[in-house]
Amino acid sequence: MATAYKTPGVYIEEIAKFPPSVAPVETAIPAFIGYTEKATDGVLDLKLKPTRISSLVDYETHFGGPQKETDITVAVTQTKSAGLITAQKAVAELAEEKRSKHILYYSLQLYFANGGGPCYIISVGPYKATMAAALVETELDAGLVAVKKEDEPTLIVIPEAQSLSIGDFKTLQDAALAQCADLKDRFVIMDVHGDGESLSDPTANLITAINEFRSNGVGANNLKYGAAYAPNLETTLNFDFEESSINVIINTDGAAAAAVKLNTLSATDNAAYELSKAAITDLPCKLPPSPAMAGIYAAVDSSRGVWKAPANVSVATVVRPVIQFTNIEQDQMNVDPTGGKSVNAVRPFIGQGTLVWGARTLAGNDNEWRYINVRRLFIFIEESVKKSTMQFVFESNDANTWVKVQGMIENFLTTLWRQGALQGVKPEHAFYVSVGLGKTMTALDILEGRMIVEIGLAAVRPAEFIILRFSHKLAVS
Repeated sequence: MATAYKTPGVYIEEIAKFPPSVAPVETAIPAFIGYTEKATDGVLDLKLKPTRISSLVDYETHFGGPQKETDITVAVTQTKSAGLITAQKAVAELAEEKRSKHILYYSLQLYFANGGGPCYIISVGPYKATMAAALVETELDAGLVAVKKEDEPTLIVIPEAQSLSIGDFKTLQDAALAQCADLKDRFVIMDVHGDGESLSDPTANLITAINEFRSNGVGANNLKYGAAYAPNLETTLNFDFEESSINVIINTDGAAAAAVKLNTLSATDNAAYELSKAAITDLPCKLPPSPAMAGIYAAVDSSRGVWKAPANVSVATVVRPVIQFTNIEQDQMNVDPTGGKSVNAVRPFIGQGTLVWGARTLAGNDNEWRYINVRRLFIFIEESVKKSTMQFVFESNDANTWVKVQGMIENFLTTLWRQGALQGVKPEHAFYVSVGLGKTMTALDILEGRMIVEIGLAAVRPAEFIILRFSHKLAVS
């Protein structure tokens, strides 16, 4: 406002009466770290440079396609009568240990199929013919360091971490959790590493794998910033393959011919060629659940809000979990009395498909941070309020500023309360915001330039256990 006027006339002064507003930040922007076919858009080198994409087409433009499978074999069985083929079938095989360990492309397919939106890709290098575990951990860790420089990502997903040794897996995941605790604006979605028990093996002992994961796959620090899921998923995604490397063995009336390459079969037996390709399409593509969960987080945040637990939701593009288990086994997954490391189950239900059946962080015994939606709601509110209060840095630390800050935050939290993010029948039951001399600050705080705002929230929590109590009632005339 002007302090003095020298020329006679009419002057207009606009006085700001409303407090500024809090702009809510995005809550489900995953950062996928892994190997890609390429890392360039034709001009820029994108290796270890977080790149924002919005679709699978964007991914293919910048990072290429999947690593082609070369160890598939196809057995074609034919029956002939009078020199004519009367019946034939083909069965394809791909041993899990021989398939490519580079699964980032398929993971992005699973992510977008489950409702995923914009995300970041951090390419740590081109595909490798063989995986040297120690080198892979170092390169994936470099991708983790690169994503730390980006402000927008709110989720960290490393699908290829399962291919590491369990020791390297622990080192990587502990570093991811530490980054989340340091920045306080992101959350880790991780897969269970069972060491000797593969989560892609239907005969594996799931509880043994989870116990190994709890003991040697993740440490005891910063557990509230991550959630783990198991088992792996059998998806409907199709493998990409190199026809010139696929062996096809044709067995006619019990007599097996020498193996031929798939790409040469089309010229000699087109029917067997098409049948072989169809058999390869039927091969189950097994993937860790973290990419699907990242998509589900994004979909639930968009439709319901970050305060809704990402559970009791169907998983798309999935046939079934690889390992079947019982309620008793899930009891041991959900509650861990020793270390408190909860693991969320992905389970099939008759008539409902495959559902996410758990909503706990790794800190499953922590009453404050037990649930994923509570942790992520606080991350969302903390980051939104933090960014909005940046405008008050170096403002006068007096009552005028305090009123603006308090009003700004209260308006934001009232909106969230109306949307169902906070408990309470009245706003004052759901939250409080306190700032001021004698409330949150002393005279010394003001002298040293500190403005302290205290915010209390009553976050909604999921109804994890619904208990119905029934009893007999005597008839009354």
